[in-house]
Amino acid sequence: MAIDAVVAFFILGVVCKLVGAKLPFPDGLYKALSIFLMISIGLKGGLALQQHTDSDLIAMSLAVIAFGLLLPLVAYPLLRYFGQLDKVDAGAIAAHYGSVSVATYAVAVALLEAGGISYEAYFPLFVVLLEMPAIIVGLALAKGNLKLINRDFVRKELVANPSILLMVGGLLIGYAGGQSVQKLTPFFVELFPGVLALFLLKMGLIAGQQLSALKENSLFLVCFAMLMPMIGGVAGTALGLGLGLSAGGITLMAVLGASASYIAVPAAMKESLPEANAGMSITASLGITFPFNVIINVPFLIAIGQYVGDF
Repeated sequence: MAIDAVVAFFILGVVCKLVGAKLPFPDGLYKALSIFLMISIGLKGGLALQQHTDSDLIAMSLAVIAFGLLLPLVAYPLLRYFGQLDKVDAGAIAAHYGSVSVATYAVAVALLEAGGISYEAYFPLFVVLLEMPAIIVGLALAKGNLKLINRDFVRKELVANPSILLMVGGLLIGYAGGQSVQKLTPFFVELFPGVLALFLLKMGLIAGQQLSALKENSLFLVCFAMLMPMIGGVAGTALGLGLGLSAGGITLMAVLGASASYIAVPAAMKESLPEANAGMSITASLGITFPFNVIINVPFLIAIGQYVGDF
């Protein structure tokens, strides 16, 4: 089976790291690519919403938020009782697996568009909505009490989270900008696959580095980091079906359920839960789950979405 060219750049990055190639990739470029992708995802959603606004969007959004609250509650007992992790580490890792990976979502969108598979215009909104609920649940599980969570920190994250601001801002600009937004499409829309390929090259380098830490972690962590995306993917598929989404929409909901955060949540955990083992969390989410999703799980979920979407 042929590998999509965009995904192949991720594999190239992993190979470069594993063979010890010295590939320079400035941190400033990585951050710029991240900003581009978040704005582009929001802008594309806003452009599509100009023609397709769904009156049931509020109810669907509430269902998506509930989904984000549920996922860490599924992950936590697996980590706590099967993995024998303490409640702090179990809560921190559970938060990663309840939140989303914008890069994994971007890969899924690129593969759907390459295959000519349509999806609902409002999905960037769902990406934004799934960023925060898992952080709150993870902190509550780790601390054992909602009252112990720093509310000022949560408020700051809700209001000033860069990922949320950029995607929401792009969504609003795309929706309210009218025809003037079309002049931005050559940069933010047409260049999206190329920028994503460069971003995935960098992600491959980072993932390759994280793979070296696997020998320091238990077999359980490896198994969990592949099992949880499958559980989340099945749950997302069921939610997509329940919401009456298209085949592409079912796929994206499954991908959101299967992905694990490695940007927003690690930053939040470092700030509010410094005693957690950050290395364990990032190794699981970025070193195992991200490659598993990009190479295996996302194409599989696309096939499942097309299959169940035909019924």
